[in-house]
Amino acid sequence: MSTQQIITHRTPADGNIFADLGFAPEEAQRLLAGADMAIDEKRALKQTLMTEIVNWIDTHNLKQAQAAEILGVTRPRVSDVVNQKTPKFTVDSLVDMVLRTGKHVQLSVQS
Repeated sequence: MSTQQIITHRTPADGNIFADLGFAPEEAQRLLAGADMAIDEKRALKQTLMTEIVNWIDTHNLKQAQAAEILGVTRPRVSDVVNQKTPKFTVDSLVDMVLRTGKHVQLSVQS
């Protein structure tokens, strides 16, 4: 006998999970907007770090396998950086790679 639960509700990709959780419509919209902004800012930060890595690879005329060895990752991971696959990386892992290029990373927080 299976102990699987049957899923009776699924939030559509364009839905608002906060509304589904029972928040008032105004609050749900505010929370969704805040979550979207945070995701966009993290994606932009990752893209900036990835661009630094790609520029370093290009400047040094490195093959992906050579870059992978220096960066301490696999060649497919370098390919993911080159192709800007941001969901596959944490900011932390990208900072580590940038540091291995000999560059320094400095964070600036603005209001």
